[in-house]
Amino acid sequence: FNYRGAARLSAPGQVTVLHPDEPHDGHAAADGVFAYRSVYVAPDRISAAARSLCGRSVPLPFLGNPVTRNERLAGTIRGAFQEFPGALEPLALSGLISALAEALLDADQSVRQRRETALDLPALQRGRDFLDAEATNVVGADALEEVSGLDRYAFARQFRRQYGTSPYRYLLLRRLDRVRAALDGGGGLASIAAATGFADQAHMTRLFKAAYGLTPAQYRRVRRSAPGRDASGRR
Repeated sequence: FNYRGAARLSAPGQVTVLHPDEPHDGHAAADGVFAYRSVYVAPDRISAAARSLCGRSVPLPFLGNPVTRNERLAGTIRGAFQEFPGALEPLALSGLISALAEALLDADQSVRQRRETALDLPALQRGRDFLDAEATNVVGADALEEVSGLDRYAFARQFRRQYGTSPYRYLLLRRLDRVRAALDGGGGLASIAAATGFADQAHMTRLFKAAYGLTPAQYRRVRRSAPGRDASGRR
């Protein structure tokens, strides 16, 4: 693709970062088709997340080289498509913006120096308790801000530092815990999906398999065939 006055090449596994209002084109480098995942984020959202992460107003992070092999950025973008073609939940969206802003800040030498704030453990515990209680519901970032007292980007960063995962991933795994418990019973998969906060059975199945390597139906069969269990799967 042509960008900022030069021809660029992005190979498999690399990440391309194009800045707002910069003209560019794109085409396959060889015969045949090509594909890529693309995330568009409004600059004011990156700016707000960067301000929260740095503890002060900073310029938008800028990458002079538009093509990079940055696993943090690549992993964040892959994660954004975990539920595709379904829409991102609000909590997943704020976590995505926070993670993108953090990776971009780390890649920009000019704004790399950030103030590392101390963890607000009481705020994180309030937020975690709220996520536990609301696991089967769509949790908005506004509600989490109100409960924790932290803005959504600071909460996402601190939560990741304290618990090793994003708030949305934590919420999703609590939903999947409920799915696993329900699979020991006799309910249908569609009703389990509805009861545990998923959009539908396909949504539940896709995320369950991504987390555990088995579909819910396969998991149930394995549980019911385990030694010491009766036909319902109970010991």
